[in-house]
Amino acid sequence: MIDISYLSYNIGKRIIFENASAFIGKGQKVGFVGLNGTGKTTLFRLILGKILPDGGSINISKGVRISSVEQEIADTEENLLNFVLYSDKYLKNLYSRLKQNLSGTEIAEIYEKLDALGAHSASARASAILSGLGFKNADLQRKLEEFSGGWQMRAALAAALFAPGDCLLLDEPTNHLDLESAIWLENALKKMDKTLLIISHDRNILNKICDKIIFIDEYKLKTYGGNYDAFERTRNLQTEQIVKEAARHEETLKHLQSFVDRFRYKASKAKQAQSRVKMIERMGSAPKIPAEKSSRFHFPCAAELNSYLFTFENVSCGYGDKTVLKDINITIAQDDKIALLGANGNGKSTFAKLLSGRILPQSGKITRARKLKTAYFAQYQTEEFDADKTPFETAKEVMYEAKEKDIYTHLGRFGLEKSKADTQIAKLSGGEKSRLLLSMITVQKPHILILDEPTNHLDILSRRALIEALNNYAGAVVLITHDFHIIESVCDRLVLVERGAAANFDGDIEDYKNYVMRSCGKECGEAADAPQSRAREKRKTSAALRAQSAPLRKKLKAVEEEISKLNIYKTDLENRLISSFKSDISIELAFVNKKISDAEENWLKLSSKLEEMSN
Repeated sequence: MIDISYLSYNIGKRIIFENASAFIGKGQKVGFVGLNGTGKTTLFRLILGKILPDGGSINISKGVRISSVEQEIADTEENLLNFVLYSDKYLKNLYSRLKQNLSGTEIAEIYEKLDALGAHSASARASAILSGLGFKNADLQRKLEEFSGGWQMRAALAAALFAPGDCLLLDEPTNHLDLESAIWLENALKKMDKTLLIISHDRNILNKICDKIIFIDEYKLKTYGGNYDAFERTRNLQTEQIVKEAARHEETLKHLQSFVDRFRYKASKAKQAQSRVKMIERMGSAPKIPAEKSSRFHFPCAAELNSYLFTFENVSCGYGDKTVLKDINITIAQDDKIALLGANGNGKSTFAKLLSGRILPQSGKITRARKLKTAYFAQYQTEEFDADKTPFETAKEVMYEAKEKDIYTHLGRFGLEKSKADTQIAKLSGGEKSRLLLSMITVQKPHILILDEPTNHLDILSRRALIEALNNYAGAVVLITHDFHIIESVCDRLVLVERGAAANFDGDIEDYKNYVMRSCGKECGEAADAPQSRAREKRKTSAALRAQSAPLRKKLKAVEEEISKLNIYKTDLENRLISSFKSDISIELAFVNKKISDAEENWLKLSSKLEEMSN
């Protein structure tokens, strides 16, 4: 269907593709992955013919119609429903002709064609797509110019899904969606019988939808069968094999070179030495080990508090006289990892602002733990940075008492190395601005992270690092995200915000998907709103485990702190011993080494107990 052969493309002197080849067959659902800047969006533009290759070819089977999401809407005065309907150009042309002065015969012919196209149900189909993507019935006749940029992008996605065609190209389709619309989209793409090409950093959608992954790396298109998990397993195995081959190559080379060095000038062995020199030349270079880009986050946490962080008693909140949420009765502990669920506009962000103290309750009582520190992340905050300043200058304003070295170290914990820390914020990518914001809100070592869509500009590698950091964070997490994989990997508690209420959801994320699809009137598996005993048991077990393991984790933390202090003292003793050898320092060092050894043994025992308890 789409045959990419020896494709080459450059932007100035920068190589994007070099002799890259891949084939996409009819009906395949293909995910395109790779680090930011490797050329995923450029490839889509090449396929659509918006730009031309410098070499090679992209051959598309004759008659294949390709649709994609328009990045700019030409006529924003069009109403929402017509914008989607008229993405079918043939349908639009027929409707336009009906407005002309035609004979009865001509009108009858047009209606016959409309009937053959299923035009009588077109409005219903377009409305169903718009509803699935979060639009209300009252929105259908509104002009596009009345919607925000994010909602206009949803409208463009709806038009691409509605448009007739054999192949659909989607570039980060979930970026402007909430969790509920992403659930609907996942279900719609599963059922779609078109060929699908999708660029996404959303691991869930790549796993649920794709049967092939094309990895863009080193200017090439590398094809892997299966979904993203299968791709990752295969790539890891390939990397392990290359590492082993490189080690064998190095060992063989060392052995041959050793023989040459020993016997090169010995007459009886000269011939053999020369033979090995030729063998070394034939071996060439060692296999190149794929370079893995590192990505990291580190969230420091303040000392553990003894009480609940928050206790809500019949709390209502909103803006001015308008109440958004009412009668909230909920508690949050320091080891809670909570995902907020609910469609856009139901009050998730309002609840997050209430937790962070950005809005006050209208009624009811909120009890906060003494000395509680909170950190709040919302994507709009990245636009509030002074674009002319650098991350270092921005951090220095907050960490005004810190040494220069400590400021760079703190930024480095969020993947902003010195070169990035000294770059103007205006020149940073969206993901780098998000990292800067995360570093700024955690300077004070908060007890709770309140994160509203933190992944929008993060690639898969960065999302994986974020998951690891959140799981290692000793405080509470309240998370709003459309990324299912992060919810499943991090959160052990779900809170549903809808119909003016916020309460625990009795189920797991799969149950919630069913609940959403049932609410949309779509087919789903097991009853979505039925109590899920396995999920309840899982949550009860998780809560019991947290309570049971709390003393053990406290001991483990104390031992870790003891080991850290002992190692600092050990380093000091070693430095003193170098400058002035004294027997009493040597004895003290031996004593400290023994204490470190005992503490590490204790740490291993406690860790094993905690692991057994978790299992």
